[in-house]
Amino acid sequence: MSFLAEYWMPILLSAVAVFIASSVLHMVIPMHKSDCQGMPGEDDVLSAMRDKNIEPGTYMFPFTECMKDMANDEMIEKYQRGPVGFMTVLPSGSPRIGKSLLQWFIYTIFVSVFTAYVLSFSLAAEVDYMDVFRISGTVAFMTYALSDVTNSIWKGQSWWVTFKFGIDGLVYALVTAGVFGTFAA
Repeated sequence: MSFLAEYWMPILLSAVAVFIASSVLHMVIPMHKSDCQGMPGEDDVLSAMRDKNIEPGTYMFPFTECMKDMANDEMIEKYQRGPVGFMTVLPSGSPRIGKSLLQWFIYTIFVSVFTAYVLSFSLAAEVDYMDVFRISGTVAFMTYALSDVTNSIWKGQSWWVTFKFGIDGLVYALVTAGVFGTFAA
């Protein structure tokens, strides 16, 4: 845990810098504006969901609890008829952006702590900026940019959306690497 004492400043500064960069990417640059789309017949679908008292959670449809049941004729028919998908239902009410922003900031700290941890084992006593930049950038890139890939593989998220989040991750990795390179070299 001595790496925390050694790297506390770049941990906090990189987390703040990534938080600011993400705010710019998502509020100023309209790159993510097309990530989601409205559902046709939204009012009817929402009414039907309210009638069923759908609780917050993640749902898969068609659903079966046993993978071997996916081969039975009834499930095959459900898959063929469609729709097929995943759905996340949030609690009713206005979006809780403050809570999400706090969780995002905690995540950026978490990434920076792991970046510092890897650096503490990877660097010799005398290092230069580029050594720190390369290692910290790689760790941050792997965390920020690659985390969405599984959503395209398993949950049908558009690869274009995943690519855009990868661009975000590259920016966050470069910011993280720059801060660590400046303050840890």
